[in-house]
Amino acid sequence: MSLSRGLIVTTLIAAVALAASGVMLPATRAVAAAPMVWTQAPGFYRMRLGDFEVTVINDGTISLDADKLLAEPPAKTDAALKRAFEASPVETSSNTFLINTGARLVLIDTGAGALLGPTLGKFLVNLRAAGYRPEQIDDVFLTHMHPDHVGGLMASGALAFPNATIHASRRDSDYWLSQANLDHAPSDAKGYFQGAMASLGPYIAAGKYRPFDHDSELVPGVRAIATPGHTAGHTSYLVESRGQKLMLIGDLIHVAAVQFNDPGVTIAFDSDAPAAAATRMKMFAELASDGDLIGANHLAFPALGRLHASGKSWQWVPVNYSTQLR
Repeated sequence: MSLSRGLIVTTLIAAVALAASGVMLPATRAVAAAPMVWTQAPGFYRMRLGDFEVTVINDGTISLDADKLLAEPPAKTDAALKRAFEASPVETSSNTFLINTGARLVLIDTGAGALLGPTLGKFLVNLRAAGYRPEQIDDVFLTHMHPDHVGGLMASGALAFPNATIHASRRDSDYWLSQANLDHAPSDAKGYFQGAMASLGPYIAAGKYRPFDHDSELVPGVRAIATPGHTAGHTSYLVESRGQKLMLIGDLIHVAAVQFNDPGVTIAFDSDAPAAAATRMKMFAELASDGDLIGANHLAFPALGRLHASGKSWQWVPVNYSTQLR
C-alpha cells in the first residue's frame, strides 16, 4: 500500500470513529449565504407585431373573491378553481399595453394608480424599467373607466402623461363623468364615479380629453371596437401592422379558470350582465376562428395568447415565452 493510500484509509477510519463517538465537527460556513429578496422583477414583456413594438406592462395584482363575485353557485366556482390549482380569492393580474408604432407611442389603459391599494399602482415604475418615460406617451386609450384602468392617469396630484391626449368611448364618459349619476348611485358604487372624475377631470380641464362615438381607426394601426356589457362604453382595441393583429379585449374576462370553460358566467362588476356574456361569447368565437393574437387586462401576465374552440368552452393558449423580440 502506498503512503498516500494508507493516509486516506487512516483518515477515513478516524472519521468513522469520531462520528460513532458522538463528537460533532464544527459546521462549515456557507460562502454563498445571502438574505432572501422577497420581491419580483419588474413586470414588462415585449414583442413585435409587424412593424410595431408592443410592451405589456403590469400594474400589479389584485385578489378577487371569485366565489362571491361570479354569477354561478360558489361550489361550482370553487370546483373550477380547484381544477386549475387555484382557490378563491384569486390573485388576478392588472395589465396595460404600450404600442410603439414608430410614429406614436400609444398606451391602452393606465392601471389603478393610488385608487385601489398597495398591490396595484406599479405601472410607472415598470414603464421606466421598460425603457420609457411617461412624458413620451402621445395617446392613452381607455377600455373603460373603472378605477383599475383610469387611476394611473394621475400621479401625486399631477398629470401622469403631460403630453398625451386621452381617448375613451363617449358612452362611458357620459355615464361615469356625470354628477347626476354620481348623486343617484348607491353608496358602494360612488367610488367608481369619483375615481373616474378625479382621474379624467384634470385632462378635460387642460383640453386633453377626446371622446369617440363609433368604431373607428383612432390612430394609424389602432382601431376601437365596441364591446359593451362590462360597461356601456366598454371598448376593445384592434392593433394591426403588416397583416399581424392583436386584439386587446380589456375586461371581457376576469377569471380564466371559470369563464373560458363557461363564457356565460358574468361578474358583479358587469353593468349589463346579459350583454357582457353575449359580447364575450361573440368575441371569443370570432377570435378563435381568425386565430388572432389576444391581450387581456386580467389574465396572468403577460396575458398574451390565442383561443381554441373546445365544444362550448374555450382553451387559452399562451404565447411561448421568448427572449427574442419577435
